[in-house]
Amino acid sequence: MALVTLGINHRTAPVELRERVAFTPERMAEAFAELRATSGASEAAILSTCNRTELYLAGDDDCAPAVLRWLAGFHDMEAADLEEVLYVHRDAEAVRHIMRVAAGLDSMVLGEPQILGQLKDAYALAREHNASGAFLSRLFEQTFSVAKRVRTQTAIGENPVSVAYAAVSMAHHIFADMSRNKALLIGAGKTIELVSRHLADAGVKDFLVANRTLERAQALAESRGGKGIVLSDIPDHLADVDIIISSTASPLPILGKGAVERALKKRKHRPYFMVDIAVPRDIEPEVSSLADVYLYTVDDLRQVIEENVRSREGAAREAENLVTDGVQQFLSQLRALDAVSTLKQFRQRAETVRDAETEKAIRALRNGADPETVLRSMARGLTNKLLHEPSIQVRKATTEGRTEVTQWLRELHQLDALEADAPITPEKL
Repeated sequence: MALVTLGINHRTAPVELRERVAFTPERMAEAFAELRATSGASEAAILSTCNRTELYLAGDDDCAPAVLRWLAGFHDMEAADLEEVLYVHRDAEAVRHIMRVAAGLDSMVLGEPQILGQLKDAYALAREHNASGAFLSRLFEQTFSVAKRVRTQTAIGENPVSVAYAAVSMAHHIFADMSRNKALLIGAGKTIELVSRHLADAGVKDFLVANRTLERAQALAESRGGKGIVLSDIPDHLADVDIIISSTASPLPILGKGAVERALKKRKHRPYFMVDIAVPRDIEPEVSSLADVYLYTVDDLRQVIEENVRSREGAAREAENLVTDGVQQFLSQLRALDAVSTLKQFRQRAETVRDAETEKAIRALRNGADPETVLRSMARGLTNKLLHEPSIQVRKATTEGRTEVTQWLRELHQLDALEADAPITPEKL
């Protein structure tokens, strides 16, 4: 069974394209059903974040073209638009890729920990929809083990940096003393929770959290001494906040240009700092054209993030070594499993021959044949039938110049080196 990984990320595609390929939770069941039915993959998992959409597939080695066509069709796109930015990894390279992703080595922010949780969620979702079988399950478990070793054995996780951290860092360019500013956080997921933590560390004391469900908004807001509201209430509070950071799974923008224009008039054009971390975007891109609004997307955070990356480069080299070890361990496990399967087939064939020769001998004995003659005949029959096909294949391989087969035969059966004056003849095989 082949392993194929294909996808796009922040290095290969701009946010405008990534948001078009993002999978919403509501369509995941449909996606899994269609993907497995049309791609030739027997197992599948889908990872969809603001920085990447990746599909992990176990099945046919040549399934990538079919998956590309399906992916484009599922998102109402032309396959040619995706083909230019799509990467495809197979087998060992696919294993290395997913392990690097889990360890944060392929993230916009080197070593960021959120991606591991997102991968675990992707795996859980695949299992929930019965899309992950024994192969992908083994891959994900090994991947999580490697990611854990990277976290515990290297310094890649020290001095936390993430998209959330970078977003808050950029706010310092607009507001020198953030203790005087009120923050509106749109969404209540892990990213926004991390944003709230960094904002609090930066001095923000006044929080407003907006979410589709009021309970989740209140839970996060109360942990920071703030207030929770539903998304529809945002326009009523927009003029009172200075910092807006949004990260939801909404397929449509939540904050439009008109609402921001009206709020700017009420606040007498005091500046807004906004970061849209979501893909698809939560804030209409046209908002950036307004005076006194500083709007950034995840792609705009790249410069801040690159500065933070330098402190982790040494740890990343150690992490790469751990990933290499993890890849080799996983491939060794697969080879061992393949050996077990092959040995099982080998034994079953030998047992079939044995049973046939045994039944033949029993019939001869029942018919009054000489026992010694029967035993000798059975032994000869077993030897000939067990060695016939291997002998043919060894001679064929040697004739073709594949002399390593003869060496493997010696190793398998621990044969002594042949004497120069006692060559093996075909009769002795």
